[in-house]
Amino acid sequence: MTSTGIYCRPVCPAPSPKEENVRYYPSAAAAAEAGFRPCLRCRPETSPVWNGTSGTVARALRLIDGSALDEAGVDELAARLGIGSRHLRRLFLEHLGATPVAVAQTRRIHFAKKLIDETALPFTEVALAAGFGSVRRFNATFQKLYKRTPSDLRRLAGKSAVNDPGDYRFRLRFRPPYDWERVLGFLRPRAIPGVEVVSESSYRRTISMDGMRGSLEAYLDGDVIALRIQFPGSKQLFRIVERVKRLFDLNADPVEIAATLGQDPLLSARVAARPGLRVPGAWDGFELAVRAVLGQQVTVKGATTLAGRVVAAYGVPVGDGYLFPERDVIAEADFAGLGLTSARAETLRQIARAGDFTLDEFLQLRGIGQWTAQYYAMRALHEPDAFPAGDLVLLKAAGLAKPRELEARAETWRPWRAYAAMHLWHGEA
Repeated sequence: MTSTGIYCRPVCPAPSPKEENVRYYPSAAAAAEAGFRPCLRCRPETSPVWNGTSGTVARALRLIDGSALDEAGVDELAARLGIGSRHLRRLFLEHLGATPVAVAQTRRIHFAKKLIDETALPFTEVALAAGFGSVRRFNATFQKLYKRTPSDLRRLAGKSAVNDPGDYRFRLRFRPPYDWERVLGFLRPRAIPGVEVVSESSYRRTISMDGMRGSLEAYLDGDVIALRIQFPGSKQLFRIVERVKRLFDLNADPVEIAATLGQDPLLSARVAARPGLRVPGAWDGFELAVRAVLGQQVTVKGATTLAGRVVAAYGVPVGDGYLFPERDVIAEADFAGLGLTSARAETLRQIARAGDFTLDEFLQLRGIGQWTAQYYAMRALHEPDAFPAGDLVLLKAAGLAKPRELEARAETWRPWRAYAAMHLWHGEA
Protein backbone atom coordinates (compact mmCIF):
# COMPACT_ATOMS: atom_id res chain seq x y z
CA MET A 1 0.00 0.00 0.00
CA THR A 2 1.52 3.28 -1.09
CA SER A 3 -0.30 5.14 1.67
CA THR A 4 1.43 3.18 4.45
CA GLY A 5 4.55 1.71 2.82
CA ILE A 6 3.46 -1.77 4.01
CA TYR A 7 2.85 -4.94 2.01
CA CYS A 8 0.21 -7.47 3.09
CA ARG A 9 -1.42 -10.72 2.07
CA PRO A 10 -4.79 -10.42 0.28
CA VAL A 11 -6.38 -12.04 3.38
CA CYS A 12 -5.02 -9.45 5.81
CA PRO A 13 -7.65 -8.57 8.49
CA ALA A 14 -6.71 -4.89 8.39
CA PRO A 15 -9.21 -2.53 6.67
CA SER A 16 -8.77 -2.62 2.91
CA PRO A 17 -7.10 0.45 1.40
CA LYS A 18 -8.38 2.36 -1.56
CA GLU A 19 -7.56 0.61 -4.81
CA GLU A 20 -5.60 3.61 -6.09
CA ASN A 21 -3.24 3.16 -3.12
CA VAL A 22 -2.56 -0.51 -3.88
CA ARG A 23 0.37 -1.93 -5.82
CA TYR A 24 0.61 -5.63 -6.63
CA TYR A 25 3.85 -7.61 -6.59
CA PRO A 26 4.48 -11.26 -7.52
CA SER A 27 6.57 -12.02 -4.42
CA ALA A 28 7.63 -10.71 -1.03
CA ALA A 29 11.10 -10.12 -2.44
CA ALA A 30 9.69 -7.86 -5.14
CA ALA A 31 7.70 -5.83 -2.59
CA ALA A 32 10.79 -5.51 -0.37
CA GLU A 33 12.91 -4.42 -3.33
CA ALA A 34 10.33 -1.72 -4.04
CA GLY A 35 10.82 -0.35 -0.53
CA PHE A 36 7.76 -1.76 1.25
CA ARG A 37 7.95 -3.37 4.71
CA PRO A 38 5.96 -6.45 5.86
CA CYS A 39 2.68 -6.09 7.71
CA LEU A 40 2.95 -7.11 11.38
CA ARG A 41 -0.65 -8.38 11.44
CA CYS A 42 -0.89 -10.81 8.50
CA ARG A 43 2.90 -11.44 8.40
CA PRO A 44 3.19 -11.94 4.62
CA GLU A 45 6.80 -13.05 5.03
CA THR A 46 5.55 -16.33 6.56
CA SER A 47 3.47 -17.23 3.51
CA PRO A 48 5.02 -20.05 1.45
CA VAL A 49 6.34 -18.99 -1.94
CA TRP A 50 4.58 -20.70 -4.80
CA ASN A 51 7.04 -21.75 -7.45
CA GLY A 52 5.17 -20.09 -10.29
CA THR A 53 4.77 -21.26 -13.86
CA SER A 54 8.44 -21.52 -14.82
CA GLY A 55 10.05 -24.90 -14.23
CA THR A 56 13.48 -23.29 -14.27
CA VAL A 57 12.51 -20.75 -11.61
CA ALA A 58 10.97 -23.55 -9.55
CA ARG A 59 14.19 -25.57 -9.68
CA ALA A 60 16.25 -22.47 -8.90
CA LEU A 61 14.10 -21.73 -5.84
CA ARG A 62 14.59 -25.27 -4.57
CA LEU A 63 18.36 -24.89 -4.96
CA ILE A 64 18.25 -21.53 -3.18
CA ASP A 65 16.30 -23.21 -0.37
CA GLY A 66 19.20 -25.64 -0.14
CA SER A 67 21.65 -22.75 0.35
CA ALA A 68 22.98 -22.79 -3.21
CA LEU A 69 23.72 -19.06 -3.13
CA ASP A 70 25.45 -19.34 0.23
CA GLU A 71 28.04 -21.64 -1.27
CA ALA A 72 28.39 -20.08 -4.74
CA GLY A 73 27.16 -17.21 -6.89
CA VAL A 74 24.43 -16.73 -9.48
CA ASP A 75 26.73 -17.91 -12.28
CA GLU A 76 27.21 -21.28 -10.58
CA LEU A 77 23.48 -21.54 -9.84
CA ALA A 78 22.64 -20.87 -13.49
CA ALA A 79 25.21 -23.44 -14.62
CA ARG A 80 23.54 -26.09 -12.45
CA LEU A 81 20.30 -25.27 -14.27
CA GLY A 82 21.92 -25.44 -17.69
CA ILE A 83 21.31 -21.78 -18.61
CA GLY A 84 23.20 -18.47 -18.53
CA SER A 85 23.12 -16.20 -15.51
CA ARG A 86 21.58 -13.31 -17.47
CA HIS A 87 18.72 -15.53 -18.62
CA LEU A 88 18.19 -16.75 -15.03
CA ARG A 89 17.94 -13.16 -13.80
CA ARG A 90 15.42 -12.36 -16.55
CA LEU A 91 13.27 -15.35 -15.55
CA PHE A 92 13.31 -14.31 -11.88
CA LEU A 93 12.34 -10.76 -12.74
CA GLU A 94 9.54 -12.01 -14.99
CA HIS A 95 8.05 -14.51 -12.51
CA LEU A 96 9.00 -13.11 -9.09
CA GLY A 97 9.80 -9.47 -9.74
CA ALA A 98 13.22 -9.75 -8.09
CA THR A 99 16.68 -11.16 -8.83
CA PRO A 100 17.91 -14.49 -7.40
CA VAL A 101 20.15 -12.66 -4.91
CA ALA A 102 17.28 -10.44 -3.76
CA VAL A 103 15.03 -13.49 -3.29
CA ALA A 104 17.71 -15.28 -1.25
CA GLN A 105 18.37 -12.21 0.91
CA THR A 106 14.67 -11.63 1.52
CA ARG A 107 14.16 -15.21 2.63
CA ARG A 108 17.09 -14.90 5.02
CA ILE A 109 15.63 -11.73 6.50
CA HIS A 110 12.26 -13.42 6.90
CA PHE A 111 13.90 -16.34 8.65
CA ALA A 112 15.58 -13.93 11.06
CA LYS A 113 12.13 -12.43 11.75
CA LYS A 114 10.85 -15.94 12.46
CA LEU A 115 13.67 -16.50 14.96
CA ILE A 116 12.81 -13.20 16.63
CA ASP A 117 9.10 -14.08 16.81
CA GLU A 118 9.32 -17.74 17.79
CA THR A 119 12.51 -18.18 19.82
CA ALA A 120 14.34 -16.41 22.61
CA LEU A 121 17.72 -16.73 20.91
CA PRO A 122 20.13 -13.86 21.62
CA PHE A 123 20.29 -11.48 18.68
CA THR A 124 23.91 -12.37 18.03
CA GLU A 125 22.81 -15.97 17.37
CA VAL A 126 19.82 -14.83 15.31
CA ALA A 127 22.15 -12.78 13.12
CA LEU A 128 24.51 -15.76 12.70
CA ALA A 129 21.73 -18.26 11.97
CA ALA A 130 20.18 -15.96 9.36
CA GLY A 131 23.47 -15.37 7.56
CA PHE A 132 24.19 -11.75 8.53
CA GLY A 133 27.86 -10.86 8.66
CA SER A 134 27.51 -8.86 11.88
CA VAL A 135 24.99 -7.80 14.51
CA ARG A 136 25.39 -4.21 13.33
CA ARG A 137 24.32 -5.14 9.81
CA PHE A 138 21.48 -7.24 11.26
CA ASN A 139 20.18 -4.29 13.32
CA ALA A 140 20.48 -1.86 10.43
CA THR A 141 18.61 -4.18 8.05
CA PHE A 142 15.68 -4.57 10.41
CA GLN A 143 15.54 -0.87 11.16
CA LYS A 144 15.40 -0.17 7.43
CA LEU A 145 12.88 -2.88 6.54
CA TYR A 146 10.54 -2.82 9.54
CA LYS A 147 11.20 0.70 10.89
CA ARG A 148 11.75 -1.04 14.23
CA THR A 149 14.67 -2.63 16.03
CA PRO A 150 14.85 -6.40 16.59
CA SER A 151 14.15 -5.72 20.30
CA ASP A 152 10.95 -3.86 19.38
CA LEU A 153 9.81 -6.75 17.17
CA ARG A 154 10.47 -9.30 19.91
CA ARG A 155 8.45 -7.28 22.40
CA LEU A 156 5.58 -7.11 19.89
CA ALA A 157 5.77 -10.90 19.46
CA GLY A 158 5.54 -11.32 23.24
CA LYS A 159 8.45 -13.79 23.29
CA SER A 160 10.08 -13.61 26.69
CA ALA A 161 10.73 -17.24 27.69
CA VAL A 162 14.30 -18.49 27.56
CA ASN A 163 15.10 -21.40 25.24
CA ASP A 164 16.82 -24.43 26.63
CA PRO A 165 20.21 -24.56 24.91
CA GLY A 166 19.93 -26.49 21.67
CA ASP A 167 16.11 -26.79 21.87
CA TYR A 168 14.16 -24.79 19.29
CA ARG A 169 10.45 -24.59 18.47
CA PHE A 170 8.97 -23.32 15.21
CA ARG A 171 5.53 -23.04 13.65
CA LEU A 172 5.66 -23.65 9.90
CA ARG A 173 2.83 -22.32 7.79
CA PHE A 174 1.37 -23.76 4.61
CA ARG A 175 -1.43 -23.13 2.16
CA PRO A 176 -4.47 -25.10 3.35
CA PRO A 177 -5.83 -27.67 3.05
CA TYR A 178 -3.13 -30.07 4.19
CA ASP A 179 -3.69 -33.84 4.33
CA TRP A 180 -1.32 -34.57 7.24
CA GLU A 181 -2.84 -37.99 7.86
CA ARG A 182 -2.01 -39.26 4.40
CA VAL A 183 1.45 -37.68 4.38
CA LEU A 184 2.24 -39.66 7.52
CA GLY A 185 0.51 -42.68 6.00
CA PHE A 186 2.92 -42.52 3.06
CA LEU A 187 6.01 -41.99 5.20
CA ARG A 188 5.18 -44.57 7.90
CA PRO A 189 5.78 -47.81 5.93
CA ARG A 190 8.85 -46.24 4.32
CA ALA A 191 10.42 -44.99 7.56
CA ILE A 192 14.03 -46.14 7.91
CA PRO A 193 14.31 -48.24 11.10
CA GLY A 194 16.54 -46.59 13.69
CA VAL A 195 16.52 -43.26 11.83
CA GLU A 196 12.84 -42.33 11.44
CA VAL A 197 9.79 -42.93 13.63
CA VAL A 198 6.35 -42.14 12.22
CA SER A 199 3.44 -42.41 14.65
CA GLU A 200 -0.26 -41.79 14.00
CA SER A 201 0.25 -38.07 14.53
CA SER A 202 3.95 -37.16 14.35
CA TYR A 203 7.23 -37.64 12.52
CA ARG A 204 10.59 -37.94 14.31
CA ARG A 205 14.12 -38.57 13.08
CA THR A 206 17.81 -38.22 13.83
CA ILE A 207 19.77 -35.60 11.88
CA SER A 208 23.38 -34.60 11.35
CA MET A 209 24.87 -31.47 9.79
CA ASP A 210 28.38 -30.02 9.76
CA GLY A 211 29.61 -32.81 12.04
CA MET A 212 26.94 -32.16 14.69
CA ARG A 213 24.12 -34.49 15.69
CA GLY A 214 20.56 -33.89 16.74
CA SER A 215 16.92 -34.77 16.16
CA LEU A 216 13.65 -33.22 15.12
CA GLU A 217 9.95 -33.86 15.61
CA ALA A 218 7.00 -32.49 13.65
CA TYR A 219 3.24 -32.68 14.12
CA LEU A 220 0.14 -30.88 12.92
CA ASP A 221 -1.10 -28.18 15.29
CA GLY A 222 -4.18 -26.53 13.84
CA ASP A 223 -3.17 -24.60 10.74
CA VAL A 224 0.61 -24.99 11.17
CA ILE A 225 3.23 -27.72 11.41
CA ALA A 226 4.75 -27.54 14.88
CA LEU A 227 8.47 -28.32 14.69
CA ARG A 228 10.85 -29.08 17.53
CA ILE A 229 14.56 -29.17 16.72
CA GLN A 230 17.15 -30.43 19.18
CA PHE A 231 20.54 -29.49 17.81
CA PRO A 232 23.71 -28.05 19.36
CA GLY A 233 24.27 -25.24 16.83
CA SER A 234 21.96 -22.36 15.87
CA LYS A 235 23.92 -21.52 12.70
CA GLN A 236 22.37 -24.55 10.97
CA LEU A 237 18.75 -23.70 11.83
CA PHE A 238 17.93 -22.06 8.50
CA ARG A 239 19.03 -25.11 6.53
CA ILE A 240 17.27 -27.50 8.92
CA VAL A 241 13.97 -25.62 8.70
CA GLU A 242 14.17 -25.37 4.90
CA ARG A 243 14.80 -29.11 4.67
CA VAL A 244 11.78 -29.81 6.84
CA LYS A 245 9.63 -27.55 4.66
CA ARG A 246 10.69 -29.57 1.62
CA LEU A 247 10.20 -32.85 3.46
CA PHE A 248 6.56 -31.98 4.09
CA ASP A 249 6.04 -30.09 0.80
CA LEU A 250 4.91 -26.95 2.60
CA ASN A 251 5.38 -24.62 -0.38
CA ALA A 252 2.79 -26.40 -2.53
CA ASP A 253 -0.33 -24.59 -3.70
CA PRO A 254 -3.09 -27.23 -3.35
CA VAL A 255 -5.75 -25.03 -4.93
CA GLU A 256 -3.73 -24.55 -8.11
CA ILE A 257 -2.87 -28.26 -8.26
CA ALA A 258 -6.49 -29.34 -7.71
CA ALA A 259 -7.69 -26.94 -10.41
CA THR A 260 -5.60 -28.82 -12.98
CA LEU A 261 -5.93 -32.41 -11.81
CA GLY A 262 -9.59 -32.14 -10.84
CA GLN A 263 -10.61 -31.69 -14.47
CA ASP A 264 -9.62 -35.26 -15.34
CA PRO A 265 -12.33 -37.92 -14.85
CA LEU A 266 -9.75 -40.42 -13.59
CA LEU A 267 -8.58 -38.05 -10.86
CA SER A 268 -11.53 -35.79 -10.09
CA ALA A 269 -13.06 -37.93 -7.33
CA ARG A 270 -9.66 -38.60 -5.79
CA VAL A 271 -8.74 -34.91 -5.77
CA ALA A 272 -12.10 -33.99 -4.23
CA ALA A 273 -11.58 -36.59 -1.49
CA ARG A 274 -7.96 -35.58 -0.80
CA PRO A 275 -7.65 -31.86 -1.69
CA GLY A 276 -4.62 -31.29 0.53
CA LEU A 277 -2.51 -34.25 -0.58
CA ARG A 278 1.20 -33.45 -0.80
CA VAL A 279 4.26 -35.15 -2.30
CA PRO A 280 6.42 -36.03 0.72
CA GLY A 281 10.03 -35.08 0.12
CA ALA A 282 13.16 -36.29 1.86
CA TRP A 283 15.47 -35.02 4.57
CA ASP A 284 18.51 -35.81 2.44
CA GLY A 285 18.89 -36.61 -1.25
CA PHE A 286 21.59 -39.23 -0.72
CA GLU A 287 19.51 -41.00 1.90
CA LEU A 288 16.52 -41.04 -0.45
CA ALA A 289 18.62 -42.32 -3.36
CA VAL A 290 19.82 -45.25 -1.24
CA ARG A 291 16.27 -45.97 -0.12
CA ALA A 292 15.02 -45.85 -3.72
CA VAL A 293 17.62 -48.35 -4.92
CA LEU A 294 16.78 -50.66 -2.03
CA GLY A 295 13.16 -50.48 -3.18
CA GLN A 296 13.86 -51.75 -6.69
CA GLN A 297 11.81 -54.87 -7.51
CA VAL A 298 10.82 -55.52 -3.90
CA THR A 299 7.84 -54.55 -1.76
CA VAL A 300 7.81 -51.41 0.38
CA LYS A 301 8.07 -53.61 3.46
CA GLY A 302 11.03 -55.49 1.97
CA ALA A 303 12.84 -52.25 1.12
CA THR A 304 12.28 -50.94 4.65
CA THR A 305 13.77 -54.14 6.08
CA LEU A 306 16.84 -53.78 3.86
CA ALA A 307 17.23 -50.12 4.84
CA GLY A 308 17.15 -51.08 8.51
CA ARG A 309 19.90 -53.65 7.94
CA VAL A 310 22.10 -51.10 6.14
CA VAL A 311 21.64 -48.56 8.94
CA ALA A 312 22.34 -51.11 11.69
CA ALA A 313 25.51 -52.24 9.90
CA TYR A 314 26.92 -48.86 8.84
CA GLY A 315 25.05 -46.11 10.69
CA VAL A 316 26.36 -44.21 13.70
CA PRO A 317 24.60 -45.10 16.99
CA VAL A 318 23.06 -42.07 18.69
CA GLY A 319 20.76 -42.40 21.69
CA ASP A 320 18.34 -45.23 21.00
CA GLY A 321 18.69 -44.87 17.23
CA TYR A 322 21.18 -44.26 14.43
CA LEU A 323 22.37 -41.55 12.10
CA PHE A 324 22.07 -42.57 8.47
CA PRO A 325 25.44 -43.80 7.13
CA GLU A 326 27.74 -41.20 5.58
CA ARG A 327 28.64 -41.28 1.90
CA ASP A 328 32.24 -42.33 2.47
CA VAL A 329 31.11 -45.30 4.56
CA ILE A 330 28.62 -46.51 1.93
CA ALA A 331 31.24 -45.96 -0.79
CA GLU A 332 33.49 -48.59 0.81
CA ALA A 333 30.85 -50.96 2.24
CA ASP A 334 30.68 -54.57 1.07
CA PHE A 335 27.10 -55.16 2.32
CA ALA A 336 27.88 -58.82 2.99
CA GLY A 337 25.10 -60.74 4.69
CA LEU A 338 22.49 -57.98 4.31
CA GLY A 339 20.47 -59.62 1.53
CA LEU A 340 21.56 -57.31 -1.31
CA THR A 341 22.60 -58.58 -4.71
CA SER A 342 26.12 -57.72 -5.79
CA ALA A 343 24.75 -55.48 -8.55
CA ARG A 344 22.59 -53.50 -6.15
CA ALA A 345 25.45 -53.16 -3.67
CA GLU A 346 27.64 -51.74 -6.44
CA THR A 347 24.92 -49.26 -7.41
CA LEU A 348 24.83 -47.99 -3.83
CA ARG A 349 28.61 -47.54 -3.86
CA GLN A 350 28.39 -45.63 -7.15
CA ILE A 351 25.75 -43.28 -5.70
CA ALA A 352 27.93 -42.60 -2.67
CA ARG A 353 30.97 -41.83 -4.81
CA ALA A 354 29.05 -39.63 -7.25
CA GLY A 355 28.31 -36.81 -4.79
CA ASP A 356 25.52 -34.41 -5.75
CA PHE A 357 24.05 -35.13 -9.14
CA THR A 358 21.35 -33.96 -11.54
CA LEU A 359 18.58 -36.27 -12.71
CA ASP A 360 20.40 -36.94 -15.99
CA GLU A 361 23.59 -37.79 -14.11
CA PHE A 362 21.64 -40.07 -11.79
CA LEU A 363 20.26 -41.95 -14.80
CA GLN A 364 23.79 -42.54 -16.09
CA LEU A 365 24.69 -44.62 -13.04
CA ARG A 366 24.63 -48.38 -13.54
CA GLY A 367 21.50 -49.92 -12.03
CA ILE A 368 19.40 -46.74 -12.20
CA GLY A 369 16.33 -46.97 -14.41
CA GLN A 370 13.48 -44.61 -15.15
CA TRP A 371 11.35 -45.70 -12.17
CA THR A 372 14.14 -45.07 -9.68
CA ALA A 373 15.12 -41.78 -11.31
CA GLN A 374 11.57 -40.42 -11.43
CA TYR A 375 10.87 -41.48 -7.84
CA TYR A 376 14.09 -39.74 -6.81
CA ALA A 377 13.06 -36.63 -8.75
CA MET A 378 9.66 -36.58 -7.04
CA ARG A 379 10.94 -36.80 -3.50
CA ALA A 380 14.56 -35.64 -3.45
CA LEU A 381 14.61 -33.06 -6.25
CA HIS A 382 11.03 -31.88 -5.53
CA GLU A 383 10.11 -31.93 -9.21
CA PRO A 384 6.31 -31.48 -9.32
CA ASP A 385 6.10 -32.98 -12.81
CA ALA A 386 8.21 -36.09 -12.17
CA PHE A 387 6.26 -39.22 -13.01
CA PRO A 388 7.32 -42.91 -12.72
CA ALA A 389 5.12 -44.12 -15.57
CA GLY A 390 6.45 -47.67 -15.32
CA ASP A 391 5.09 -48.14 -11.79
CA LEU A 392 2.77 -51.14 -11.74
CA VAL A 393 0.36 -49.60 -9.23
CA LEU A 394 -0.02 -46.49 -11.37
CA LEU A 395 -0.61 -48.55 -14.50
CA LYS A 396 -3.25 -50.64 -12.75
CA ALA A 397 -4.99 -47.57 -11.31
CA ALA A 398 -5.14 -46.01 -14.77
CA GLY A 399 -6.31 -49.26 -16.38
CA LEU A 400 -3.38 -49.29 -18.80
CA ALA A 401 -0.77 -51.89 -19.72
CA LYS A 402 2.24 -49.96 -20.98
CA PRO A 403 4.24 -47.03 -19.54
CA ARG A 404 4.10 -45.09 -22.82
CA GLU A 405 0.30 -45.31 -22.73
CA LEU A 406 0.28 -43.88 -19.21
CA GLU A 407 2.72 -41.13 -20.21
CA ALA A 408 0.37 -40.11 -23.01
CA ARG A 409 -2.63 -40.25 -20.65
CA ALA A 410 -0.77 -38.06 -18.13
CA GLU A 411 0.01 -35.21 -20.53
CA THR A 412 -2.99 -33.21 -19.32
CA TRP A 413 -1.78 -33.53 -15.72
CA ARG A 414 1.30 -31.38 -16.37
CA PRO A 415 2.95 -29.69 -14.54
CA TRP A 416 1.60 -31.64 -11.53
CA ARG A 417 2.12 -35.28 -12.52
CA ALA A 418 3.92 -36.08 -9.25
CA TYR A 419 0.75 -35.10 -7.37
CA ALA A 420 -1.33 -37.20 -9.77
CA ALA A 421 0.93 -40.15 -8.93
CA MET A 422 0.30 -39.62 -5.23
CA HIS A 423 -3.48 -39.62 -5.79
CA LEU A 424 -3.28 -42.84 -7.80
CA TRP A 425 -1.00 -44.51 -5.26
CA HIS A 426 -3.55 -43.76 -2.54
CA GLY A 427 -6.19 -45.83 -4.28
CA GLU A 428 -9.82 -45.12 -4.91
CA ALA A 429 -11.56 -42.05 -3.50
